[in-house]
Amino acid sequence: MRKYYEAYDERYKAVHKKNLRCMGYSPSEIVLDTVKKHGVSLQDTILEIGCGEGRDSICLLEKGYDLSATDVSQEAVSYCKAQYKKFAESFSVLDAVNGTLDKRFNFIYSVAVIHMLVPYEDRRAFYSFIKNHLTEKGISLICTMGDGTLERKTDISVAFDLGERVCEGEKVLVAETSCRIVTSQAFEKELKDAGFEIIEQGFTSVENHFPFMMYAVVKSK
Repeated sequence: MRKYYEAYDERYKAVHKKNLRCMGYSPSEIVLDTVKKHGVSLQDTILEIGCGEGRDSICLLEKGYDLSATDVSQEAVSYCKAQYKKFAESFSVLDAVNGTLDKRFNFIYSVAVIHMLVPYEDRRAFYSFIKNHLTEKGISLICTMGDGTLERKTDISVAFDLGERVCEGEKVLVAETSCRIVTSQAFEKELKDAGFEIIEQGFTSVENHFPFMMYAVVKSK
Protein backbone atom coordinates (compact mmCIF):
# COMPACT_ATOMS: atom_id res chain seq x y z
CA MET A 1 0.00 0.00 0.00
CA ARG A 2 1.41 3.36 -1.02
CA LYS A 3 2.12 6.03 1.55
CA TYR A 4 0.06 9.24 1.38
CA TYR A 5 3.14 11.31 0.44
CA GLU A 6 3.62 9.17 -2.66
CA ALA A 7 0.61 11.00 -4.10
CA TYR A 8 3.18 13.49 -5.37
CA ASP A 9 4.21 10.84 -7.89
CA GLU A 10 0.69 10.94 -9.33
CA ARG A 11 0.81 14.73 -9.47
CA TYR A 12 4.01 14.67 -11.49
CA LYS A 13 2.59 12.04 -13.85
CA ALA A 14 -0.53 14.09 -14.55
CA VAL A 15 1.43 17.27 -15.21
CA HIS A 16 4.16 15.67 -17.31
CA LYS A 17 1.55 13.88 -19.41
CA LYS A 18 0.55 17.34 -20.65
CA ASN A 19 4.20 18.29 -21.25
CA LEU A 20 4.11 20.80 -18.41
CA ARG A 21 6.16 21.28 -15.25
CA CYS A 22 4.91 21.42 -11.69
CA MET A 23 7.60 23.91 -10.70
CA GLY A 24 9.53 26.57 -12.57
CA TYR A 25 13.15 26.62 -13.64
CA SER A 26 14.49 29.27 -11.27
CA PRO A 27 16.62 27.72 -8.49
CA SER A 28 15.94 28.44 -4.82
CA GLU A 29 18.30 31.25 -3.86
CA ILE A 30 18.55 29.97 -0.28
CA VAL A 31 20.37 26.83 -1.46
CA LEU A 32 23.22 28.64 -3.22
CA ASP A 33 23.35 31.26 -0.47
CA THR A 34 23.82 28.49 2.12
CA VAL A 35 26.46 26.73 0.04
CA LYS A 36 28.46 29.96 -0.27
CA LYS A 37 27.93 31.23 3.27
CA HIS A 38 28.88 27.97 4.97
CA GLY A 39 31.76 27.09 2.68
CA VAL A 40 30.40 23.95 1.02
CA SER A 41 33.12 23.04 -1.49
CA LEU A 42 33.24 21.09 -4.74
CA GLN A 43 34.94 18.30 -2.80
CA ASP A 44 32.12 17.99 -0.28
CA THR A 45 29.40 15.38 -0.74
CA ILE A 46 25.87 16.79 -1.06
CA LEU A 47 22.48 15.12 -0.83
CA GLU A 48 19.27 16.72 -2.03
CA ILE A 49 16.05 15.25 -0.62
CA GLY A 50 13.08 16.05 -2.84
CA CYS A 51 14.73 17.12 -6.09
CA GLY A 52 11.42 17.27 -7.95
CA GLU A 53 12.06 18.37 -11.52
CA GLY A 54 15.66 19.31 -10.83
CA ARG A 55 15.29 23.05 -10.33
CA ASP A 56 17.99 23.22 -7.64
CA SER A 57 20.00 20.11 -8.39
CA ILE A 58 20.87 21.01 -11.97
CA CYS A 59 22.18 24.38 -10.81
CA LEU A 60 24.66 22.70 -8.45
CA LEU A 61 25.55 19.87 -10.83
CA GLU A 62 26.42 22.30 -13.62
CA LYS A 63 28.71 24.14 -11.19
CA GLY A 64 30.60 20.88 -10.54
CA TYR A 65 29.29 19.97 -7.08
CA ASP A 66 29.29 16.33 -5.96
CA LEU A 67 25.51 16.03 -5.63
CA SER A 68 23.20 13.05 -5.21
CA ALA A 69 19.70 14.27 -6.10
CA THR A 70 16.81 12.16 -4.82
CA ASP A 71 13.03 12.14 -4.71
CA VAL A 72 10.35 9.74 -3.48
CA SER A 73 8.69 10.06 -6.91
CA GLN A 74 9.90 7.69 -9.62
CA GLU A 75 8.23 9.97 -12.17
CA ALA A 76 10.20 12.98 -10.96
CA VAL A 77 13.48 11.07 -11.07
CA SER A 78 12.75 9.68 -14.54
CA TYR A 79 11.91 13.19 -15.72
CA CYS A 80 15.23 14.53 -14.43
CA LYS A 81 17.19 11.69 -16.00
CA ALA A 82 15.55 12.43 -19.36
CA GLN A 83 15.90 16.21 -19.11
CA TYR A 84 19.47 16.25 -17.81
CA LYS A 85 21.05 13.28 -19.55
CA LYS A 86 24.60 14.42 -18.79
CA PHE A 87 23.85 14.03 -15.07
CA ALA A 88 21.40 11.12 -15.25
CA GLU A 89 23.41 8.98 -12.81
CA SER A 90 23.13 11.70 -10.16
CA PHE A 91 19.35 11.18 -9.80
CA SER A 92 17.75 8.35 -7.83
CA VAL A 93 14.60 7.39 -5.93
CA LEU A 94 14.69 7.70 -2.14
CA ASP A 95 12.06 7.54 0.58
CA ALA A 96 13.70 9.55 3.37
CA VAL A 97 10.98 8.52 5.83
CA ASN A 98 11.37 4.76 5.48
CA GLY A 99 14.65 4.36 3.61
CA THR A 100 18.38 4.58 4.27
CA LEU A 101 21.66 5.05 2.39
CA ASP A 102 25.10 3.58 3.00
CA LYS A 103 26.77 6.98 2.77
CA ARG A 104 27.08 10.16 4.82
CA PHE A 105 27.14 13.67 3.43
CA ASN A 106 28.79 16.99 4.24
CA PHE A 107 25.69 18.91 3.22
CA ILE A 108 22.06 17.77 3.02
CA TYR A 109 19.31 20.08 1.88
CA SER A 110 15.58 19.83 1.32
CA VAL A 111 13.35 22.57 0.00
CA ALA A 112 9.59 22.24 0.48
CA VAL A 113 9.69 18.61 1.62
CA ILE A 114 9.07 18.46 5.37
CA HIS A 115 5.71 20.21 5.01
CA MET A 116 4.37 17.34 2.90
CA LEU A 117 4.75 15.05 5.91
CA VAL A 118 1.72 15.22 8.19
CA PRO A 119 1.92 12.70 11.10
CA TYR A 120 4.58 13.61 13.61
CA GLU A 121 6.11 10.14 13.43
CA ASP A 122 6.86 10.70 9.73
CA ARG A 123 8.33 14.13 10.42
CA ARG A 124 10.52 12.66 13.17
CA ALA A 125 11.68 9.89 10.82
CA PHE A 126 12.60 12.48 8.20
CA TYR A 127 14.69 14.46 10.67
CA SER A 128 16.33 11.25 11.90
CA PHE A 129 17.26 10.32 8.34
CA ILE A 130 19.05 13.64 7.90
CA LYS A 131 20.83 13.40 11.26
CA ASN A 132 21.94 9.82 10.58
CA HIS A 133 23.34 10.69 7.16
CA LEU A 134 25.38 13.76 8.04
CA THR A 135 29.13 13.56 8.52
CA GLU A 136 30.48 14.60 11.91
CA LYS A 137 30.82 18.24 10.84
CA GLY A 138 28.07 18.15 8.24
CA ILE A 139 25.26 20.68 8.01
CA SER A 140 21.73 20.59 6.67
CA LEU A 141 19.40 23.19 5.20
CA ILE A 142 15.71 22.46 5.82
CA CYS A 143 13.02 24.70 4.30
CA THR A 144 9.29 24.42 4.97
CA MET A 145 6.18 26.35 3.97
CA GLY A 146 4.92 28.85 6.51
CA ASP A 147 5.05 32.46 7.64
CA GLY A 148 5.87 31.55 11.21
CA THR A 149 2.35 31.98 12.59
CA LEU A 150 0.12 29.84 10.38
CA GLU A 151 -0.86 26.30 11.40
CA ARG A 152 -2.79 23.83 9.28
CA LYS A 153 -2.75 20.24 8.10
CA THR A 154 -4.54 18.30 5.40
CA ASP A 155 -6.36 14.97 5.64
CA ILE A 156 -3.93 12.33 4.39
CA SER A 157 -6.79 9.97 3.55
CA VAL A 158 -7.64 12.16 0.52
CA ALA A 159 -4.06 12.70 -0.68
CA PHE A 160 -4.72 10.78 -3.90
CA ASP A 161 -8.05 12.50 -4.64
CA LEU A 162 -8.02 14.76 -7.68
CA GLY A 163 -8.22 18.53 -7.59
CA GLU A 164 -7.62 21.30 -10.08
CA ARG A 165 -4.28 23.11 -10.07
CA VAL A 166 -2.68 25.58 -12.46
CA CYS A 167 0.68 24.56 -13.93
CA GLU A 168 2.41 26.91 -16.34
CA GLY A 169 -0.85 28.73 -16.86
CA GLU A 170 -2.89 25.62 -17.66
CA LYS A 171 -5.47 23.95 -15.41
CA VAL A 172 -4.67 20.30 -14.66
CA LEU A 173 -6.42 17.66 -12.54
CA VAL A 174 -3.79 16.39 -10.12
CA ALA A 175 -3.55 14.52 -6.83
CA GLU A 176 -4.37 16.76 -3.87
CA THR A 177 -1.29 15.43 -1.99
CA SER A 178 -0.57 16.47 1.62
CA CYS A 179 0.64 19.39 3.70
CA ARG A 180 1.35 20.32 7.30
CA ILE A 181 2.30 23.90 8.16
CA VAL A 182 3.64 24.63 11.63
CA THR A 183 4.59 27.81 13.48
CA SER A 184 8.18 28.97 13.75
CA GLN A 185 8.20 27.92 17.41
CA ALA A 186 6.95 24.42 16.55
CA PHE A 187 9.49 24.11 13.73
CA GLU A 188 12.32 25.10 16.06
CA LYS A 189 11.13 22.65 18.71
CA GLU A 190 10.95 19.79 16.19
CA LEU A 191 14.53 20.44 15.13
CA LYS A 192 15.86 20.59 18.68
CA ASP A 193 13.89 17.50 19.71
CA ALA A 194 15.45 15.69 16.75
CA GLY A 195 18.92 16.35 18.17
CA PHE A 196 19.93 19.27 15.97
CA GLU A 197 21.75 22.44 16.91
CA ILE A 198 20.37 25.38 14.95
CA ILE A 199 23.18 27.41 13.36
CA GLU A 200 20.96 29.84 11.48
CA GLN A 201 17.24 30.30 10.87
CA GLY A 202 14.95 32.76 9.20
CA PHE A 203 12.50 33.27 6.36
CA THR A 204 12.89 32.89 2.64
CA SER A 205 10.81 32.28 -0.49
CA VAL A 206 10.90 30.36 -3.75
CA GLU A 207 9.99 32.46 -6.77
CA ASN A 208 6.43 31.96 -8.08
CA HIS A 209 5.69 29.01 -5.80
CA PHE A 210 6.36 29.52 -2.09
CA PRO A 211 6.11 33.19 -1.08
CA PHE A 212 6.53 32.36 2.61
CA MET A 213 9.00 29.76 3.83
CA MET A 214 10.87 29.16 7.06
CA TYR A 215 14.38 27.79 6.91
CA ALA A 216 16.98 26.48 9.30
CA VAL A 217 20.62 25.49 8.88
CA VAL A 218 21.40 22.80 11.43
CA LYS A 219 24.07 20.37 12.56
CA SER A 220 24.02 17.39 14.87
CA LYS A 221 24.54 18.12 18.57
